[in-house]
Amino acid sequence: MRIRKAVITAAAPAQRRLPLQNLINRDGVERSVIGILIDEIVRARVEEICVVICPGDAALYTSVLGDQAARVTFVEQREPRGYGHAIHCAEPFTAGEPFLHLVSDHLYVGPAGAGCATQLIEAAEAENCSISAVQATREGQLTSFGAVGGQRVSAAGSLYKIDTVLEKPTPTEAEQKIIVPGLRAGHYLCFFGMHVLTPGLQVILGELLAADPNARVTLSAALAELANRERYLALQMTDRRYDLGARYGLLNAQLAVALSGKDRGEILSSIVELLAVREPAEAGHAQ
Repeated sequence: MRIRKAVITAAAPAQRRLPLQNLINRDGVERSVIGILIDEIVRARVEEICVVICPGDAALYTSVLGDQAARVTFVEQREPRGYGHAIHCAEPFTAGEPFLHLVSDHLYVGPAGAGCATQLIEAAEAENCSISAVQATREGQLTSFGAVGGQRVSAAGSLYKIDTVLEKPTPTEAEQKIIVPGLRAGHYLCFFGMHVLTPGLQVILGELLAADPNARVTLSAALAELANRERYLALQMTDRRYDLGARYGLLNAQLAVALSGKDRGEILSSIVELLAVREPAEAGHAQ
């Protein structure tokens, strides 16, 4: 299986503007979030990229992408029918091929070397099946992520055969329904915001959308069905995902990117200086 295509979803009302924000990348260059994501995809040797957007947003994205815009096909999600529907809007683009999928409101940060997308694509091509990147996540964050349960493929490996998928479960639901041997207590494997998906996923999304023309369709519902039909794995990542839509999300992502790059020393010095500064009232009280 060769992964030549990628789909980025950026059409959710709360998500659509986040990819347009500028950050400083690990090389010290100002770059839009969507530009940083496309750099990650290109490093993974993906040839064609589709961004699913709200109607009318193409000009905004083109303006921040600059020369990168030539790599991108824009597809509009014309109905608010959910995350799964947004991915299905790209079906003419994926055209029966497996594809890399990323959400546009996350950044992925790890040590220099192979990027997260590269690691995931290499695993999917080697295993010849759909693979979702996952990360061990504290139960207090479960309501922000889809979660999976399953068994390790090998005793010492980072691959799991998925048998259960739940969309943003409560801690009680997770404890009862999501079993992953070997994880620390109170931790679950939650989606990383990055997947390699076979054409079967688009088929399932089409079926779910056709079954109820008024329903909103989640990706998790389609992935749960995919686990019943095909071999479907999870790859546990040691790199970190940063949700830009969370409180202080952009700040945390910027710090993580900067600390992983060439300006690490400068950023650490700035943080130490900030920590050393105390408000006058606080300083007076300490005396």
